[in-house]
Amino acid sequence: MQITVVGMGKIGLPLAVQYARKGHDVFGSDINPQTVDLINLGLEPFPGEAHLADYLSEVVKAGKLEATLDTRSAVSNSDVVVIVVPLFVDSDAIPEFSAMDLATKSVAEGLQPGTLVSYETTLPVGTTRNRLVPLLESVSGLTAGSDFQVVFSPERVLTGRVFADLRRYPKLVGGIDSESEKRGADFYSEVLDFDERPDLARPNGVWSLGSAEAAELAKLAEITYRDVNIALANQFANFAERSGIDFPAVAEACNSQPYSHIHNAGIAVGGHCIPVYPRLYLWNDPSATVVHAARAANAGMPEVVVARVESEFGSLNGKKVAILGAAYRGGVKETAFSGVFAIVDALLARGAQVVVHDPLYSDSELTELGFVPHQKGESADLLILQADHEEYKDWNSEDSPGVRLVMDGRGISSPQQWGDGVKFLSIGRPS
Repeated sequence: MQITVVGMGKIGLPLAVQYARKGHDVFGSDINPQTVDLINLGLEPFPGEAHLADYLSEVVKAGKLEATLDTRSAVSNSDVVVIVVPLFVDSDAIPEFSAMDLATKSVAEGLQPGTLVSYETTLPVGTTRNRLVPLLESVSGLTAGSDFQVVFSPERVLTGRVFADLRRYPKLVGGIDSESEKRGADFYSEVLDFDERPDLARPNGVWSLGSAEAAELAKLAEITYRDVNIALANQFANFAERSGIDFPAVAEACNSQPYSHIHNAGIAVGGHCIPVYPRLYLWNDPSATVVHAARAANAGMPEVVVARVESEFGSLNGKKVAILGAAYRGGVKETAFSGVFAIVDALLARGAQVVVHDPLYSDSELTELGFVPHQKGESADLLILQADHEEYKDWNSEDSPGVRLVMDGRGISSPQQWGDGVKFLSIGRPS
């Protein structure tokens, strides 16, 4: 097949490489000239994705993947188009469709009869059918369902392990009609391989869901579930702290029973997915009180944690507080909706001097993010573990001399690493 993948980001590029490694001829379309140039040199434009550097070099040298700025031309020579561009959201995670609309128009300009179009970007329910299909039709002059087919098939992978996740999780497909869905299922069956999953009720592989709307809801529901579960864990943890109970031990006990799956409590919920997709769900279903409450509970955790730090330490005015981790999670160089921003704001509001360390970011990059950089070995009065980077699991009093209180927001440290003179706090555990 000839395949165009629109959007050479942290999901789109690995997808394009996956298709090329299966023997297909792939165009990777992007609006960033530097990204296109690097890909055509066989060089990954961003670090941190397992196997990407080797796989990318392999398929570019083999002539199976070519990056381009010309989406229209690529699409006009393709049997299948996969769109995985960002859906931008504002600070309240209200969708802003400009990038998606632009990509859709560019695809429509080159769309040929017989083409399959698949959207993988997470979307509010109904977006594929009610917004994007009409845009494809109006620009191309073709009719969806008869001239070309359209499916929604959400990406379900985590950056850093995309190739492994493509094999592990069923590929969900929902079409705007039965013919679209069949073509989408056939396509993904051809370009993906799947691990054996005896734990699943049916064989791992491509799972057809019956409609684009069902596939859209599946992605929103699985991520919203995580947000709600984390919020519940956070509220249990806050109660346990006040009640003198070790909540991680309680959660472990609960999860020994197969009907309980309590998630880990934590200082913040960040990233492109968990803080955002519940809001996309609420955009369709604003009456969902449970989802509203969970999102508010998780968004409030940085303030809850800083208030506890203040209560245990005393006034933070003029005190130097080092935050370990700008990234929203360990091992990923990404600050989208990271808890670091709310934590810094809460500390500054109390008069603290705030510095930030992250092994994935240079001092200049931290400065560009608005932070004062902190170096390992520099002194501080207090320390807050915000991201679970591997390096922080062994961080101790020698790495942060003078620290009198440590708040472990990710459950990766221990009191033994800090000694008797340091007060050690952890979410869900009493002081």
